[in-house]
Amino acid sequence: MARAKRRPQGRAGGPRKKTKELPKVSTGIAGLDLVLGGGLPAGRVTLLSGGPGSGKSMIGLQCLLHGAAGGRPGVLVMFEERAAAVRQNASGLGWETTRLEKKNKLYLMDARLDPEAVISGEFSIKGLLAILDQRIKAMRAKLILIDAADALLHLYDSPLRERRELYTLHEWLLDRGLTAIMTVKTVPQEEAPSQYAFLDFMADCVIHVDQRVTSQITTRRLRVIKYRGSGYGRNEYPFIIDENGISIIPITSNILQHRAPGPKVSSGQAWLDNLLGGGFKSGTSILIAGTAGAGKSTMACAFTQAACLRGERVLYLNFEESAEAMVSNMVSPGLDLQPLIQTGKLVVRSYLPEAMGVEEHLFRALKDLDEFQPRHVIVDAISACKRMGSEQAAFEYLMRILNACKERGATCIYINQTAGLDIVAEISGIGVSSIIDTIILLRHLPIGGAVARQLIVMKSRGSKHSEQFHEFRITDRGIDLVKT
Repeated sequence: MARAKRRPQGRAGGPRKKTKELPKVSTGIAGLDLVLGGGLPAGRVTLLSGGPGSGKSMIGLQCLLHGAAGGRPGVLVMFEERAAAVRQNASGLGWETTRLEKKNKLYLMDARLDPEAVISGEFSIKGLLAILDQRIKAMRAKLILIDAADALLHLYDSPLRERRELYTLHEWLLDRGLTAIMTVKTVPQEEAPSQYAFLDFMADCVIHVDQRVTSQITTRRLRVIKYRGSGYGRNEYPFIIDENGISIIPITSNILQHRAPGPKVSSGQAWLDNLLGGGFKSGTSILIAGTAGAGKSTMACAFTQAACLRGERVLYLNFEESAEAMVSNMVSPGLDLQPLIQTGKLVVRSYLPEAMGVEEHLFRALKDLDEFQPRHVIVDAISACKRMGSEQAAFEYLMRILNACKERGATCIYINQTAGLDIVAEISGIGVSSIIDTIILLRHLPIGGAVARQLIVMKSRGSKHSEQFHEFRITDRGIDLVKT
């Protein structure tokens, strides 16, 4: 007797139904669509809340302008700012509003109200909506940004009236199928509970942004509180506002997508290649650790020179000295880096770690990785990264850089300056040594009234290597092995 086929069962025991994806609208913000699983809910209301200076209005404006430029006309309703100020703020980030307004793709509505008219009872939101109705029909608008809705609600002297007017606005938006963004100001929960907490329950998508100061470094964070009918990233995500607008740096996958290591490449020193069993494996992570003056940067620059002469691009992130100082200091050991910079094979980025938050450092590095597409990346030195805010911030920065390099198949070389006598115990200093493929330890050792430099390969995954200490010298011809 033929066996009957089993029907697929859902979680509740019934037949499994094919899921239907929620229609979404792209935000046009790098990283935010990934966090939101594709964008904002189309035809629904998104609430964007945050304190002063957190970036909520800028996020809303960038979403609106992206949609208008892409053929989805939009309306901006402002309860606090003047239209002229919005145009000026947008132009400061290179966003063109006047051209979109002339093409009837964008409309800026100055909706600032007279408090006396509201309190006296003469104002009703229905009159404002009637004006908006005409404009939306005329331009066939699909998007609307209601900026500082709390400024409107704050004028009412009755909480009941606040809610009634807001529900009227909410139903009006849904009836017209508009993709809406509503921004409201909030205060930290420890200071006072938000009087507009009911908005969180009304909106289909709720996004909260804030800015905080840790160790005198200011950072901005974004978190999606809820998203009806859709999955979304549930963590806090750092974001920056620069000359290009908003940029968010999410962790886009929970799966490691590292490329397999490539063939071995020379370290720039034949004797060191022999100790490493043929050189460094390309696309792997390498840590060069040691005390000050042991030769860490010289060894990294020797590798840099050899790679560039092979025609490979190198990105050098220097947190210790300027590019000019680095080039000058490497002349003494016989390394001429200036021609490599002039030919474009070597790009040196020098930053003061404490000058900006870890997310801005990370964004700049990832941008260089995408635009320059280097075969090798050098970070000098990871010990300086603690000055980005905290040891945890440094760890997150280094892990993200390492992950980005391995996803692209780029070699990542970290340099770390150890401080104490127990060098082995503080090899990485920040706890990244466990995910490093190759570790080279440099040290000073008093011998016969002089100080000698020694090197040992602590580990090299998947490769034979020397397990002995070897003495070396830095001369005007580079790094030479002392033969015994």
